Amino acid sequence: MTQKILILDFGSQYTQLIARAVREASVYCEIIPFYKEIPYSEDLKGIILSGSPFSVSDKNAPTVDVRQMASHVPVLGICYGAQLTAKLYGGMVEKSDKREYGRAKLQIRQAGHLLKDVMDQSDVWMSHSDTITQLPQGFQLAATTESIPVAAFSYLGEKEQLFGLQFHPEVYHSAEGKKVLRNFLIDICGCAQDWTPAHFINDTVESIRKQIGDSKVIMALSGGVDSMVAATLIHRAIGNNLYGIFVDNGVLRKGEFEQVMDSCKHIGLQIKGVDAREHFYSRLAGKVSPEEKRKIIGKCFIEVFEQEARKIPGIEFLGQGTIYPDVIESVSVHGPSVTIKSHHNVGGLPEQMHLKLIEPLRSLFKDEVRKVGSELGLAASFINRHPFPGPGLAIRILGEVIEEKVSMLQEADSIYIQSLRKYGLYDQVWQAGAILLPVKSVGVMGDERTYEFTVALRAVTSVDGMTADWAHLPYDYLAFVSNEIINNVRGINRVVYDISSKPPATIEWE
Repeated sequence: MTQKILILDFGSQYTQLIARAVREASVYCEIIPFYKEIPYSEDLKGIILSGSPFSVSDKNAPTVDVRQMASHVPVLGICYGAQLTAKLYGGMVEKSDKREYGRAKLQIRQAGHLLKDVMDQSDVWMSHSDTITQLPQGFQLAATTESIPVAAFSYLGEKEQLFGLQFHPEVYHSAEGKKVLRNFLIDICGCAQDWTPAHFINDTVESIRKQIGDSKVIMALSGGVDSMVAATLIHRAIGNNLYGIFVDNGVLRKGEFEQVMDSCKHIGLQIKGVDAREHFYSRLAGKVSPEEKRKIIGKCFIEVFEQEARKIPGIEFLGQGTIYPDVIESVSVHGPSVTIKSHHNVGGLPEQMHLKLIEPLRSLFKDEVRKVGSELGLAASFINRHPFPGPGLAIRILGEVIEEKVSMLQEADSIYIQSLRKYGLYDQVWQAGAILLPVKSVGVMGDERTYEFTVALRAVTSVDGMTADWAHLPYDYLAFVSNEIINNVRGINRVVYDISSKPPATIEWE
């Protein structure tokens, strides 16, 4: 039985960061919307209340029964969660004269268990417009800052353990925030810190065996870390009852089809490669709208995958590399609403083929998937591979997708990626790719004038892709790769570098 922490989401932009910080302490946690019923059980060790875009003074401010929660397990309120706790117990929460955002110095009054070993004057990150001006009776002030009277508090009743932080311990700018969270998880909740990659693998493999038995599973492999780690886990559980299919849609990177096929066979996965390039090209002919291209590729993939799947009798399950951010239920600031991503390549297949889903990674964040992959012994080239969009190079070719343009972009992209590796820059970048623009410009090569295409290079640094900064690649590298592409890829005579961050720009151009 895996111990766990529940995080109640009130719509904060930082909720996933709380979960990441908890997982980093080797403690399993789940995020649920604040309005969901709490499943109390022996393995539930504590509850964390997130921040929120709401004010506790708003007429329709979200609320929960904190007193009931605290009668079962220790509760930690962060920002809005702390304000809500104070208000529900009879304290006073008022609007600040101004929104407090940014760094502050934590002034410790009584450390207790929550702030144990935290330095006085430690930097903490504030992001709030309400302030707790008076604590409820019996609550203990733990810390203040220069501008707010209550930065942290605790309440140890006969049956209740309550804690509150006005600052955000989960963000990078709170210097000892992770220590504060660990104090709550380990010293207060008594978590055993048994959430490790090895523990996850053992539990997951056993769970898959019980769920699937002797049934057969089919899975679309992409060569990406998520699908490869998921396939390896399923294969470890059921062996050759897993059937992998890898579709060459004509918009993969150069040599990717052969590389993925060889790698899958090397680790013992049963995989069939399908050359469907002409099928995809014919359907993409004349299409220039990014959304239309995406839909065509998704629909074509389902057609090809379903056709191949029907050749294998007795398939009951569909394996997918779904990860936790894809399935987290998020809370709308305008009221309870659930949004779940549905961007997977095989979206729609379970309904069409009447298959049951098996998603061994649905509880993991991306960084945890990589750790599990490493524990499974997968090659670093898989584990550290940059994210690559499902529609592939089709959305990096602005305008119509034709085979000639695909070949041109594959060559330019290959030079770009291999050069990043050569210069030791690949692992410093979260995602990189070349984009073929529908723009021709005049150039000079030797004694001749040329009129050829332009390629834009994109490289970003990021944690999870939600926000991203353009990568500050060295000038000598950019000069080298530009020269290599122009000299070696016929049809391209100009290279530019994209220096836009997200937001306002997106990582992909389409």
